[in-house]
Amino acid sequence: MDEEYDVIVLGTGLTECILSGIMSVNGKKVLHMDRNPYYGGESSSITPLEELYKRFDLPDSPPESMGRGRDWNVDLIPKFLMANGQLVKMLLYTEVTRYLDFKVVEGSFVYKGGKIYKVPSTETEALASNLMGMFEKRRFRKFLVFVANFDENDPKTFEGVDPKLTNMRDVYKKFDLGQDVIDFTGHALALYRTDDYLDQPCLETINRIKLYSESLARYGKSPYLYPLYGLGELPQGFARLSAIYGGTYMLNKPVDEIVMENDRVVGVKSEGEVARCKQLICDPSYIQDRVRKAGQVIRVICILSHPIKNTNDANSCQIIIPQNQVNRKSDIYVCMISYAHNVAAQGKYIAIASTTVETSDPEAEIEPALELLEPIDQKFVAISDLYEPTDDGTESQIFASRSYDATTHFETTCNDIKDIYKRMTGSDFDFENMKRKQNDVFGEDEQ
Repeated sequence: MDEEYDVIVLGTGLTECILSGIMSVNGKKVLHMDRNPYYGGESSSITPLEELYKRFDLPDSPPESMGRGRDWNVDLIPKFLMANGQLVKMLLYTEVTRYLDFKVVEGSFVYKGGKIYKVPSTETEALASNLMGMFEKRRFRKFLVFVANFDENDPKTFEGVDPKLTNMRDVYKKFDLGQDVIDFTGHALALYRTDDYLDQPCLETINRIKLYSESLARYGKSPYLYPLYGLGELPQGFARLSAIYGGTYMLNKPVDEIVMENDRVVGVKSEGEVARCKQLICDPSYIQDRVRKAGQVIRVICILSHPIKNTNDANSCQIIIPQNQVNRKSDIYVCMISYAHNVAAQGKYIAIASTTVETSDPEAEIEPALELLEPIDQKFVAISDLYEPTDDGTESQIFASRSYDATTHFETTCNDIKDIYKRMTGSDFDFENMKRKQNDVFGEDEQ
C-alpha cells in the first residue's frame, strides 16, 4: 500500500464508485478503500434478510413466511433510474451496462385527496386521466405540446415565454392550469421536492418535464428503470470498470488518518502504512470535520405480501405524494419493487417510503405513505442525517460527496458527481470523455 496514487477514494457509495471509474478511465492511478467489508456504503443492498433484521436491531429473526433469507436484496436507499437520465448515459458510455440487467418500473402514480392516480405523461394518457376535468385536460395538453416543442435555441418556440426570465408560476398562468395539475406537473413530472421552483426561471422545469417524457418514450410503462438484484449492483459495476483500468480496491480497510501537509492532503494512513495521493474523494463519514449537517431524511422499508392497492397489481411502481396534498413543505415518496426484480422471496414486495424530515416527529410525517401500504408484514425505520461539504476542496484537494437525498431518482446524485469532477479537474464533465478508449483494454475495436 506504500505507494503514490493520483487519487485515493474512501467509501464505495455510488458517487464514489462512479468517480473512481471516471478517474481510472481518464488514466489516473486510483486507490479505492472502504472501512466496511461490503460495497455500497450508505447506499448498499443488504442480503440475506437476517442481516437486515440485525442491522435494525430487531430481536427476532425473520419468520418462515418470508421465504429464504438469501432471496432478499434490500436497498437501504431507494432510487430508480430515469431511462433517459444522466446515470443511464454514464452506464451506457462506460459500458458498465454489460454487468447489469434492468427492468422497467411498471407505473408512476400521484396522490390526490387520499387516493392514488396514474401520472398522465403523454397526451393520450392526459386525455383519459380522471385527475382532471374535460377543459383542464385540453389546457394541460396544450401545455405538454408547448413543452415538447420548446427549444431554448429557437425563439420561435417560446410563445412569449423567456426561458431565463419568465418564472414557472407565470408559465402555468399562461396556460391557465389549476392547482392540482400544477401539483402533479411540478412534483410527479418535473420531480421537484418543494414548491421553491415556482419563482425560478422556467427553463429548468421545462427541461425536467422533457426528460420525463423522453424517458417515458423509451420504454412506455414508466420513465424509470431498476437493476435486477438491487441497487448494490451499480457501485460494483463501476468498481469493475475502475479495476479494468488499473484501479486498486481494498475493502475492510480501516482509515486511521488523512495525512495533511500545509493544509493540503498528501495521503491516507491505514494499519501503519501511508498511501500518498494528490487528491482525495470521500463520503462525509470519513471527514466529519469538513462537512455540515443540512437536514434529515426518514426512510421506512416495508415488507408486504401484496401489491399496493389501486396500482393495477404492478410488481413495481413509484408513488409521489405532493407536499400540498398533506400540508407539508416536501414531498413524500414511495418506491416499490418485488420478487420480479430478484430482490425479495417469491410473492413478496418491498416498499420504501422516504421524505425530508420537517418536525420532531418524523414517523408521523411519513404516515400518509404507510397508510397506502397496509397491511405491512414488517417495517424497518431509519432516520439519517444529510451532510454537505463545507470545503470545496480548492486548497485541501479533499472532495467530499453529499449524502443521498429523499428523491427517488439519481439526477441529484449525478449533479453532485459532475460538480465534484469540475472542482477536481477544472473542466466541465463531458459524457463523451467517458467512452471507453477504443483498443485500449480489450485489444480490439469496440464499435
